[in-house]
Amino acid sequence: MWHCKSALVVLGLSAVLPAVTSAQSANASVAVGSPTAENLPIYEVDPTWPPTLPNDWILGDIRGLFVDDNDHLWVIHMPSSLTPQEVGAATKPPIADCCYPAPPVLELDSEGKVLQAWGGPGQGYTWFDQEHGIYIDHNGFVWMGTSNGMHVMKFTKDGKHVLTIGEPGINKGSNDPDHLGGPANFYVEPKSNELFIADGYINRRVIVYDAATGKYKRHWGAYGKRPTDTENYEYPVKLSGPPQEFSCVHGLVGTKDGMIYVSDRRGNRIQVFRQNGDYLKENFVRPETGGSGSGFSLQLSRDPEQSLLYLMDGTNQRVWILRRTDLSILSRFGKPGRQAGEFIRAHMIAIDSKNRMYTGEAGNGRRMQRWILKGTRPVASVKPPPSK
Repeated sequence: MWHCKSALVVLGLSAVLPAVTSAQSANASVAVGSPTAENLPIYEVDPTWPPTLPNDWILGDIRGLFVDDNDHLWVIHMPSSLTPQEVGAATKPPIADCCYPAPPVLELDSEGKVLQAWGGPGQGYTWFDQEHGIYIDHNGFVWMGTSNGMHVMKFTKDGKHVLTIGEPGINKGSNDPDHLGGPANFYVEPKSNELFIADGYINRRVIVYDAATGKYKRHWGAYGKRPTDTENYEYPVKLSGPPQEFSCVHGLVGTKDGMIYVSDRRGNRIQVFRQNGDYLKENFVRPETGGSGSGFSLQLSRDPEQSLLYLMDGTNQRVWILRRTDLSILSRFGKPGRQAGEFIRAHMIAIDSKNRMYTGEAGNGRRMQRWILKGTRPVASVKPPPSK
């Protein structure tokens, strides 16, 4: 297992993990001065962040971001996405003075200092070829998945393997209860300790397990129906007759009022469900978007009502700001580019207790950025962008 501790400060854990409140969970603490659906955020990028990583480390595709209850940022990236030219010091023989791929999982403090880093092959489990998604649940366990694989793993915060759900290398379709297909993102409901998985790079569903035992509970596809894995997508998406199956279930968040919000990446839409799978509503964001689609990852605002929903769009390279109750688009920010405040392959999003927003880029972006909340402006003063 790739578990780098020698040059780092490592957080000590007792044998029994204390209960915590996951900052991105339904029980996320309220942040003072949070934007709301009535007062929209004004974000500016922080060009001083992040600081340089230690040990000549470099990050590959940013595949997951999560802020825990200590405002520590958890990052999972894909070392295998790095080219030999980028990690020339790690080739055999070395072809350059720098660099080395960072371990797949990093925990950073609020200033960006690496507290610990771990991940990779180890005894008793199969590590991922393409890491994807990271979530810290209310009991302090770390959940991770894979975009091209068939299993999810649960670890302690210091990297000890606890549980595997699914079977590496085995996929049996969207209605098999015991095997997964490209699990992308996660949410654990504190009240029931149920794990919700966006099982969507290969399969086309949301699937639910007991987070303690890994026992199957239920699953559903688009509109709360049983998925069939038969529909082929055509672009642009026709709003008069939208696809009846998910294309790529990528983003997933749970709310204080018991709702599950799902972003269908290549379907260019968000769908909303009760935790039992009952379908409630949907809306499309740039339905004409082809290729990888507009519906990448989701995040909730930190006001008491969680009144805003942020959608990361990795094709149009924007963050969309929606009213959570009706999914109407209120505003947006970001544009394509390589400079600070611009995006290349925008992929992941997280928000801490001070309303600092973190974004992660995959593909040729391969970087994280931090955005500072500079204030808010009344929604009535903002001309909403077109949704299509």
